[in-house]
Amino acid sequence: MKFFIDTANIDQIKEAASYGLLDGVTTNPSLVAKEGKNFRELLEEIVKIVDGPISAEVVATDYKGILKEANELAKIHDNIVVKVPLIKEGLKAVKTLAEEEIKTNVTLCFTPSQALLAAKAGAAYISPFVGRLDDISHDGMDLIAQIVQIYKNYNYKTQVLVASIRHPLHLVEAAMIGADVCTMPFDVIEKLFKHPLTDIGLEKFLSDWKKANQK
Repeated sequence: MKFFIDTANIDQIKEAASYGLLDGVTTNPSLVAKEGKNFRELLEEIVKIVDGPISAEVVATDYKGILKEANELAKIHDNIVVKVPLIKEGLKAVKTLAEEEIKTNVTLCFTPSQALLAAKAGAAYISPFVGRLDDISHDGMDLIAQIVQIYKNYNYKTQVLVASIRHPLHLVEAAMIGADVCTMPFDVIEKLFKHPLTDIGLEKFLSDWKKANQK
């Protein structure tokens, strides 16, 4: 499974990359707006830190506008993946971009039928939002299982990128189902390392070692 960080914060990206476990980055207009930086300059900085897929989202919602923005983003670096919303105009653009060999990440997916459309259009990634489904009393992981099964049935190459992850259990469940990628906020990545028994065990080992070397 690939690990992506879901942020536009340079410090967080640098820290996560320093662990040696980071495969890519996803951003969105909300995350970029929080940083208060020029979008293009921010992306140019990110691609220097992480050598992997970097998702950058268009804000146009019409076919021609999406294509224009997508082509501009793709010129920034070979690792840029253009994020496109799962709407009719978006999928029309995804089809054209696939023909132009520009990779896309179709975002805001909430149903298996939407995921099927994205795969047929030629999306490189589909981003189902599990946390937002959980928020409205739907099981987000059911959606992941359905998409993984459908893609397997028809040998679609579109990778399942699990988004809107809220806690480590989302990651574990996605991995058990067989999703290709999980993108997580920095605080969730940090939580993956932690367990109270690890801390207690390490403290005991070090304490015993210190006592043994005082004799």
